[in-house]
Amino acid sequence: MENSYQEEERYYKAKKKVEEIKNFYTHLTVYVLCNSIVIVVNLMTSPGFLYFIFSLLGWGIAIVLHGLKAFDYTPFFNKEWEDQKIKEFIDKEKPQKKTWQ
Repeated sequence: MENSYQEEERYYKAKKKVEEIKNFYTHLTVYVLCNSIVIVVNLMTSPGFLYFIFSLLGWGIAIVLHGLKAFDYTPFFNKEWEDQKIKEFIDKEKPQKKTWQ
């Protein structure tokens, strides 16, 4: 019974990870398509001021962060950090041993 539960849990985690990666690629596709349109419009209407750079940089930062999270390259707030903080809070909440002095 336990083995079946573990397999289901592994399947659920793998499915969730595939969904995260799929969402990243969707986000990346939208980024490329939308910014291509913004670049063309910018160059056709006012080539003297290249405002598309703001869109590329701002949205690009979001894309990079999304990719880092989707592919588990997060240097901050990763799974080990989460586990350590959970343990820290659990230890803090443990009732203090009262001793008579």
